[in-house]
Amino acid sequence: MIIIQLKGGLGNQMFQYALYKELRSRGKEVKIDDVTGFVDDELRTPVLQRFGIEYDRATREEVVKLTDSKMDIFSRIRRKLTGRKTCRIDEESGTFNPDILELDEAYLVGYWQSDKYFRNEDVIAQLRQEFQKRPQEIMTDSASWATLQQIECCQSVSLHIRRTDYIDEEHNHIHNLCTEKYYKGAIDRIRSQYPSAVFFIFTDDKEWCRSHFRGPNFFVVELAEKENTDIAEMLLMSSCKHHICANSSFSWWSAWLNDSPEKMVIVPNKWINNRDMDDIYTDRMTKMAI
Repeated sequence: MIIIQLKGGLGNQMFQYALYKELRSRGKEVKIDDVTGFVDDELRTPVLQRFGIEYDRATREEVVKLTDSKMDIFSRIRRKLTGRKTCRIDEESGTFNPDILELDEAYLVGYWQSDKYFRNEDVIAQLRQEFQKRPQEIMTDSASWATLQQIECCQSVSLHIRRTDYIDEEHNHIHNLCTEKYYKGAIDRIRSQYPSAVFFIFTDDKEWCRSHFRGPNFFVVELAEKENTDIAEMLLMSSCKHHICANSSFSWWSAWLNDSPEKMVIVPNKWINNRDMDDIYTDRMTKMAI
């Protein structure tokens, strides 16, 4: 059996689920542990169910068996004498590891942020079907519908700016904060090919964006959805014709879900500070200096 630990925010959980689908397509017995990864995370919870997704859940006993973490006295003594006989595998870098796809027994802990972990065409089709919810299934607020209509009727560009959780002291040493220079350069790049581009700004720092991106072709998106706000935001972002991404898995999936052959996707050339992330980039992406 293979168990994949679910953890992180929506975008990260989507990557973990994509690996789950790929491994199952290869005939392996795979389950998801959607408990352990959130024990010490006060901000996040399992959210794939918001897509209507169902998956095989690992039991506590199955997790304990694969990680050799029984707490009875005999198991604890045995581990002290002979060491832990765990099947746990932690992702050591952000680069694609093809060996992961060949495993038959493992407890996988990581984010697996690369489309190389799900290249099966049937899996890709299934992921698009599961992640691309229809607006009427998600959006209940009239403002969201009005934004969607605007997006569909112009040369729309999603501009994702993530600031608040990237500038705090805890995360700043890991996450690069995409600079204003990066966004302005990306905007100019889009405009050089699409002069009539309209930029829909999706952000957690609306006031900063309003003061730094002004003009008739910039709109800071306001969502008033009472439920599934993140799913509605991803739906709107993916509905745009082009994308300027933050170094965020949420950005990544929003752009991936747009399968238009004409889309432009601009991304920062450095994803995070503490690991190599070359394999997060797809052939459809254009890198720009952060």
